[in-house]
Amino acid sequence: MNIEEEKAVETENINTFNQFGLNDELIKAINDVGYETPSPIQLKTIPLLLEGRDIVGQAQTGTGKTAAFALPGLQKIDVKSSKVQVLVLTPTRELAIQVAEAFHTYARHLGRVRVLPVYGGQSISQQIKHMRSGVQVIVGTPGRVMDHMRRETLDLADLKMVVLDEADEMLRMGFIDDVEWILGHTSEQRQTALFSATMPRQIRRIAEKYLKNAVNVQIEQKTMTVPAVKQFYVNVSEGQKADALTRILEADSSTGEAVLIFHRTKIGAADLTVKLQARGYAAEAMHGDMNQNQRESVIKRLKNGQVEIVVATDVAARGLDVEQIASVINYDMPSDTESYVHRIGRTGRAGREGKAILFVTPRQQRMKRDIENYTKQRIEPLKLPTQADVAARRVQLLKERITDTLTKQNLDLYLSLVEELAEECNCEVAEIAAAAAYLAGGDKPLEIKLEPAPEQLTQTGEGMVRLFIDIGRGSGISVGDIVGAIANEANVPGKAIGAIDVYDRFTLVDVLADYAHQVLQQMSDTRIRSQKANIRPADSGEISEGKSANKSERDKPFARKQSDNRERNDNRGRSDNRARISERPKRDERPKTKLSLKTDSLPKTDFRPKKDVRVKTDTDSGFDVPKKKETRAKTEMPAKTKTRVKKDKGKKKPKWTKEQRENRKKLSKS
Repeated sequence: MNIEEEKAVETENINTFNQFGLNDELIKAINDVGYETPSPIQLKTIPLLLEGRDIVGQAQTGTGKTAAFALPGLQKIDVKSSKVQVLVLTPTRELAIQVAEAFHTYARHLGRVRVLPVYGGQSISQQIKHMRSGVQVIVGTPGRVMDHMRRETLDLADLKMVVLDEADEMLRMGFIDDVEWILGHTSEQRQTALFSATMPRQIRRIAEKYLKNAVNVQIEQKTMTVPAVKQFYVNVSEGQKADALTRILEADSSTGEAVLIFHRTKIGAADLTVKLQARGYAAEAMHGDMNQNQRESVIKRLKNGQVEIVVATDVAARGLDVEQIASVINYDMPSDTESYVHRIGRTGRAGREGKAILFVTPRQQRMKRDIENYTKQRIEPLKLPTQADVAARRVQLLKERITDTLTKQNLDLYLSLVEELAEECNCEVAEIAAAAAYLAGGDKPLEIKLEPAPEQLTQTGEGMVRLFIDIGRGSGISVGDIVGAIANEANVPGKAIGAIDVYDRFTLVDVLADYAHQVLQQMSDTRIRSQKANIRPADSGEISEGKSANKSERDKPFARKQSDNRERNDNRGRSDNRARISERPKRDERPKTKLSLKTDSLPKTDFRPKKDVRVKTDTDSGFDVPKKKETRAKTEMPAKTKTRVKKDKGKKKPKWTKEQRENRKKLSKS
């Protein structure tokens, strides 16, 4: 059917998730996560999906698509039924795991709702076991879902909703035929939602063929002017964000300037504020749970210089106009590109120079590129300050404080105090000044402990690190053994493990940079298949050796054939080889082993079947040799004597008579 080209109208009065008509359990889960207002894609798609409409949603990654289809899908699930009711297809196993985790989060208060991610590389028997126990939501890659359907281990008779997430990526990876096969084997009464960042011709064809009167939902990106702000990004993991933020604040802080930090959720903003306060910063939170008076109080204290850091959500920071804000730090990636522009617009006011820093995790690299394409500006990488940089900044700030105090304050009373103290303790004035400077530093020491040189981790892709393990295929190690060891010993999720190359003597494995040091630490003394295994970062030489080993393994048959040909050619026409051959004894001069058979006492009985005379027997359909006169005589045969019977090729082998078989037994015994 043709797609209904209608735009979903944004409802102005819907500002919270409460007005969508979602049940109380889902609203409670949303509040637990800390979401305040729906994103543009959620605002437009959730009401349509709750009405039962098919939709085609065009939006970029990181705009909140998962909640846009997960919340309506969970609303439609019958918790009392253990049948599969929602099917989500994703292009990669990492995205399948991520979407399944989101379903788990939103369904935590619904009761017994089971969500199962299915993808290649995981034991299919375990997946079948979980399916038989009852699953309401399946999130998987097209290939593995199709495999289960062909095995008849996945029953989609009660399916209510099918979601195609990142359809353009599935097209690019060659899964589009599998997707069509799956859609063709599901009920026509299902509801279908298709999400894609772009709309190629093949995606539109699928939408027209398998969706019924679909509504086209498109998040239009308005043209916005990006302020003249210096933009930087830092590659960090989730666990490194707090430490990275502390170093940036200490290295870049200036007196009289404020910092605005954006967090995606109100709970996260409150927690981060507590952490910063514990580290000695004058930080305040500003989020949706605060009333207007509380927000105005924070803004007033910020303008008066009583607060140097504000941790806010997007909703709470709308309309915030404070000249003192010198830097904006995006602690969490914004939900869309427009939110990013609104965030960094809070700095660089009144002709001042502004600075914006974006924290980017390995999974958010694509969103960073989308922001760059939207703003038409390149975001520069920022080197994270080291502990030495932090210590140098502390020394500089202390000097500035002391110099400013010497210039502006009357120190006569303190000079007399220092002179008295010098006489009492018999020490130099400089020593007393050093002690006073130490006290002024507080809990932020000026000296640093030298950090050990960090191991150079080889980056093999976006956010992946390659590790070296000193055992391989020669030790009976398989890919499954490596995955199991890393997942169990280092407590690393399967989605964090990338490519694994098992060679004869060693193994190379890719893991997310977030978990690299955790794997190295936890597996420093481990065993794989009862064998001692040493794991460390792989250097460039070992990576190239792995590539050459991989190539040599592929070329082994060809190389062996070439070697044989070279050897054969070398042996031809060489005089030394001919001489070597001429020195060998001739065939007639070689010792012969004769087997003698004494037949003087034996009757002249021919044991070989005759070729021309054949007699058909009554008990056998075959042919036998003609019967001879029975002769029983004692046979003396030398040991290890063999009697060969010449076979007639192409003819049926005749059978021996009873008398001949008895004679052969006697011969063999003797």
